[in-house]
Amino acid sequence: MSGRVDHPLSEEHVRELLKRVKFPGFSRDIVSFGIVKTVSITDNNDVTIALHVVTRDQAVPQQIQRDVEAALRGREGIGRINVQMTAQQPPQQGQVPMAGSGGEPTRPQIAGVKHVIAVGSGKGGVGKSTVAVNLACALTKLGQQIGIMDADIYGPSVPKMMGTTSRPTITDEKLDPVENFGLKMMSMALLLDNDSPVIWRGPMIMKAIQQFSLAVNWGELDVLLVDLPPGTGDAQLSLAQTIALDGGVIVTTPQDVALEVARRGIAMFEKVNVKILGIIENMSYYVCPHCGKHDDVFGHGGGKQEAARLEVPFLGEIPLFSDIRICGDKGLPIVVAAPDSEPAKAFTKCAESVLKQLA
Repeated sequence: MSGRVDHPLSEEHVRELLKRVKFPGFSRDIVSFGIVKTVSITDNNDVTIALHVVTRDQAVPQQIQRDVEAALRGREGIGRINVQMTAQQPPQQGQVPMAGSGGEPTRPQIAGVKHVIAVGSGKGGVGKSTVAVNLACALTKLGQQIGIMDADIYGPSVPKMMGTTSRPTITDEKLDPVENFGLKMMSMALLLDNDSPVIWRGPMIMKAIQQFSLAVNWGELDVLLVDLPPGTGDAQLSLAQTIALDGGVIVTTPQDVALEVARRGIAMFEKVNVKILGIIENMSYYVCPHCGKHDDVFGHGGGKQEAARLEVPFLGEIPLFSDIRICGDKGLPIVVAAPDSEPAKAFTKCAESVLKQLA
């Protein structure tokens, strides 16, 4: 369909149509994420769209281009469609291309941070944040310099489990992370009043992730752990596009329904070319505090079997102990409160497995 039409076509109308196009594998649209750079319309209502995407997956730009053409093709008032797609690979961790350099890495992305690891899950309720916090504490006890970024913008819980509500200070126009138990942390919960809800749209989440990544004085760190929100939405995509991740850890529970959703989390990491460091099975088994008997409340071994099926490492299993929850509620992670306990030893074993994968 081409030729002059009786009513002019607006850029706003075209962008509204493009909002129906999602980034492959995610819930976020390409307009809110900033992939649509320009929209040009001629007098004949021919449309030229310039797109730019950062990804290591060659199939992603091809899929986006096909979806854009499909979203506009045959729409009333639109003439010829010309999609101009450019794509580039994200930098390796610790480096970012400088404008005009032709893409050669020239300066650090997060100065002083050796490794960035995302801790994610396909669904909520699997104890992901509890695992992330105790994993961070266990890595600290293993002699690593650790930071933890609470990227769960809507439900930040890391500060509560870490026993601090201190406000970050500012040095050289950057936020100073709050410190406790020998590690550094940053969270939206440290910037908001108590009980204040976070009602944000995608672009605001992306901005927060960028701030926590690049506008925080993290200092010298061996590992920066990122506690992702559950699911495969804005925060995950924003993080993968903002900084180069060294790997992802998936937290699941043993039952089949959790494992099915964990597969989506793994697929999400693979879609943005993040290496899977492994799977941790949380709530793996219950231990009675009175008699010491083991009970497989949610089944057992599903995480290990899934890791074998997907050919990714199995990092370990965490038992279901009430003390883990009690310590978290008190703001004293069990790895710190009871380092010789069975759960603390399990977290430490997982931390050792993570370091082995990084090595």
